[in-house]
Amino acid sequence: MPESLEALEQRMADLRAVLREATRAGDKGAALKARRELRAVEQQWNDALDAEADTATAEPAENATGYPSAAPAATARTARTSAVIPVREQVHQSLTVLGACAAPKLISAAHEAFFADAIVTTRLASLRRDEERSFATQAYARPYYICAALTHDRLAPARGLLAVSTWPLEQRIVGPLGPRTDFLTQAIRVAEQIQRIQATGEQPSDAAWRLLRRFAQNVPGAHEGFGAADPQRVIRAATAEAEVHAADDTDQRRTAAQRARKQLTDTQQLFGASSLGLAGAADGTGTDGV
Repeated sequence: MPESLEALEQRMADLRAVLREATRAGDKGAALKARRELRAVEQQWNDALDAEADTATAEPAENATGYPSAAPAATARTARTSAVIPVREQVHQSLTVLGACAAPKLISAAHEAFFADAIVTTRLASLRRDEERSFATQAYARPYYICAALTHDRLAPARGLLAVSTWPLEQRIVGPLGPRTDFLTQAIRVAEQIQRIQATGEQPSDAAWRLLRRFAQNVPGAHEGFGAADPQRVIRAATAEAEVHAADDTDQRRTAAQRARKQLTDTQQLFGASSLGLAGAADGTGTDGV
């Protein structure tokens, strides 16, 4: 029987304690083993959260806008208005839907589309720095952190792009093809999310349709005219283009990630090679017109 989210969170806390002790003792072998086990449990936690979200989506609760809360992170426990949800959790919800590094404006738009309200982007200006300070004070104390995307060349924080710490390092690397491949990933994920909502018999919010159309207008063959975009057509068109870039983009990310694991500390792998607050502030800039 799968472990509960609470049990997995306790295992993560225990493994973080083991990792801290091994690191302080200079036992690299034990630290490496604990880190690997921690990553495996974090993945189980993400899978369990998605499974719980699927269950909640089958009986969607209405949020503040009257539309069903149907995003992967919108479980029955989190079907609340954004006014009472911490901003870091709102960002995590949006990034979980998008599945790739994103700028505050897109994060806000995704939250409006699939949750309660848009996030006020000025609230995100210091979020990454706050998360970095929290991690530096007590590493791995939280199930996840809102962290920085990393540039493939300097391994520095990518300006204006946020990510989730539990994502593989390769997913948080932004190389020459990264902005476009991440955009295509996000287009596919938004279209799939709309399909999941429709499968429940509910209608996506107007904001969800607007977001999909904005993606579709920047993917060749995904949309024509002025009407609503077709989610399946967007998925086909975005997938076809993504396949063209996939091999090169994967190689670039993998090479940079391997270098990062050798050269950077745990903190730097999440927040970049620069020191606290010197680079990578979330400024709301975006890519590809979304």
